[in-house]
Formats: sequence, C-alpha cells, structure tokens
Amino acid sequence: MTDYFEELNCQPIPDEEVQSHQLMLMVRFMRQNGFLNEDFERELRAPPAAKEVIEALKEKRVTKDDEKCTICLKPNDEPEPETGTLNDLFKILPCKHEFHATCILPWLAKTNSCPLCRFEMKTDDEIYEEQKRHRARQAQREAEIESLHDSMYG
Repeated sequence: MTDYFEELNCQPIPDEEVQSHQLMLMVRFMRQNGFLNEDFERELRAPPAAKEVIEALKEKRVTKDDEKCTICLKPNDEPEPETGTLNDLFKILPCKHEFHATCILPWLAKTNSCPLCRFEMKTDDEIYEEQKRHRARQAQREAEIESLHDSMYG
C-alpha cells in the first residue's frame, strides 16, 4: 500500500513552513471568494466628507453656558493653547450635533460620519456613494420581503 504523498507524487511540507503555507492558503481562499479585492478594502475605509458639505455646515458662536464640545470636552471659555484665542465657534452637522470647528474639521477630512451618531454625509468618492446606494436598496428589498412574509403568514 502506498502512502498519501507517494500516491500524489508530492513532498510533505517541512514543519518550519507549515504556518506560512496555511496563511498562503487562507489568502488564496479569500481572494477566490471576493474578500480581498479593491472594493472590499475601499468599503472598510470611509472616505472624507465632501468639500461642499463641509463648506455648507452652519456655524454658531457659543457662550460659556452652552454645552461642551463632545470631542475635546474643554469648557467653552477656555482659550486654545496654541493661539490663545477663545474656541467659541461651533459647526453644526446635518444630524444636529455640534462640535468646535477646530475639532470636527480634521475629523471630517478623514471620514464622512458624525463621531457621535455615525450619520453619514455625502462624499466626493463615486464608488463609495454607489456602494452606499446599493446597501440602501438591499436593505429596502429585505424589508419588503419581510413585510410580504408577515402579510402572508402573520
């Protein structure tokens, strides 16, 4: 009776290479099944908010009695350490959350969502916007199917 490796005409993997070989097999499997492609990697990283959205944000001057910025948690009457000026300008996001302009603008330059509620704003990335529309259509279809199922069997 022949052993497995002789029958397939191959050599066993040396013990020191087993881990890298398993990793290579996992990567191959993920690529073949669509997990490692550009769209998947792009979907993991939300793009920055659109420039027109950032420019259109409403501004508000705050007083000492207004709520603190939930990003920096500094009192509104505390001056900025770098400039010595009062940080009294708040930007109001479409979801109605308010933040210091100096806190939220760097955030929106990296991602398109509110740091508190994750409300997503429009981006300049067409591929991401198409993925967002696709996810919304898919969620709507699932809700319609669930509603149809409930009406038939509920």
